Amino acid sequence: MLTHTPRFDVKLATTAEELRAAQRLRYEVFVAELGGGGDLVDHDARLERDAFDPLYEHLLLRDLARPADDLCGVVGVYRLLRDAALPAGRAFYSEGEYDLAPLRATGRRLLELGRSCVHADYRGGLAMMALWGGLAEYVEAHGIEVLFGVASFHGTDLDALAAPLSLLHHRHMAPKDLRVRAQPDHFQTMNLISEAQLDIVAANRAIPPLIKAYLRLGGGVGEGAFVDHAFNTTDVCLVMDTTRMSEKRKAFHIARVS
Repeated sequence: MLTHTPRFDVKLATTAEELRAAQRLRYEVFVAELGGGGDLVDHDARLERDAFDPLYEHLLLRDLARPADDLCGVVGVYRLLRDAALPAGRAFYSEGEYDLAPLRATGRRLLELGRSCVHADYRGGLAMMALWGGLAEYVEAHGIEVLFGVASFHGTDLDALAAPLSLLHHRHMAPKDLRVRAQPDHFQTMNLISEAQLDIVAANRAIPPLIKAYLRLGGGVGEGAFVDHAFNTTDVCLVMDTTRMSEKRKAFHIARVS
C-alpha cells in the first residue's frame, strides 16, 4: 500500500542498472508472485531475465517519489521490439508460441509488446495509464501500425480457464488478415464451451485486466492458446491494428484498467 503521492516518469532503459531494475520487478511479479520460472532466472539476485532481453527496448515507469530501494523507482515495465530493429535471422519472442506469418505478410510496421507488469502497490489504473501514455508516444514516434504480443492467464488448468478462453474465441478474435495461430505442436483450442452455454458475465470477469484493456482499445486475439508450463501461464496472442482504432481508442492513456 502506498504511503505517498506518486510522481510518475516514463523512459526507456539506457543503463545496465535500469535494466536490472526492470528484471527485478519482473521477478517480483512473474516469479515470486505468480510462480513462473525460466532457464536464466536468477533466484539469488531475484532477476527474471531471458535470452531475448538484449534485443529489446525496455520501457520503464518510475515513481520519482518512491523511497530508495533496489528497484531504482521502477514500478512498471514493458518490453518492446520493432520489426525494423529485429536482427537478421532472429525471431520475435512470440514466434516461439505463435505463427506470425499473417502479420509479417502485411508489410506494415510492427511492434511486439511483452513482459508487461506493474508493482503490486500501484495497480488499479493510474500507473498503467501512465505507462500506456509513454507507450502511445513511442507508437506515434515510430509510426507503428500493428501491435502484438502474448498476454497471460495465471495457471495452466484449462478447466478453470475454459470460460474466459471460450469467450475470447467466440467474441474477440482478431481480423482474419491479422489472425495469428498458435504453433501446431502446442496448439490448444480456446473453443472449450459453446457460446450458448457460457455465463458471459462470469467469463468476462475471469479475463485478466490487461487483456480486457486491450480488448477495449479494439484489440483481438489469435487462434488457439499456448500452455506455458515453465512459466505457469496460459497465453493468448493479442493483436491490435492502430488504423482500425477509433480516435478515442488511440488515446492509450485514457484506457481504464479494471
